[in-house]
Amino acid sequence: MLLSKEQILAAADVRYEEVAVPEWGGSVRVRTMTGEQRDAYEQSLFAGRAEDGGTIANVRARLAAYSLVDEAGALLFTEAEVALLGAKSSAALDRVVEASRRVSALSQEDIDALGKPSPATAAGDSTSSSPAS
Repeated sequence: MLLSKEQILAAADVRYEEVAVPEWGGSVRVRTMTGEQRDAYEQSLFAGRAEDGGTIANVRARLAAYSLVDEAGALLFTEAEVALLGAKSSAALDRVVEASRRVSALSQEDIDALGKPSPATAAGDSTSSSPAS
């Protein structure tokens, strides 16, 4: 069955996962990143690699900030608060990051590939196309 535009836009495709974080004394709620949030997250990693010569500051905290939500689904942290989150326990952040990767289908390979030219780009080939012409 082919989906219509209306069906795609109406689909409830956001997942949530509650994660116990004993280091923080309770649980947190992790939400799937939207496409827009994932693009912003990936862009921040790409920009960070370009500026810092290959390293990225607060990569775990940044992913957590794009994923931690309250009961209504609103993000708990802003981009300006990433460094504050980055000062928290790495063990606690790793729990959140694992859940975020799961619910957002984000692999370590996806992260590692950011900022590296794709084989097609490196060869001067472009196979991209626009979503709707």
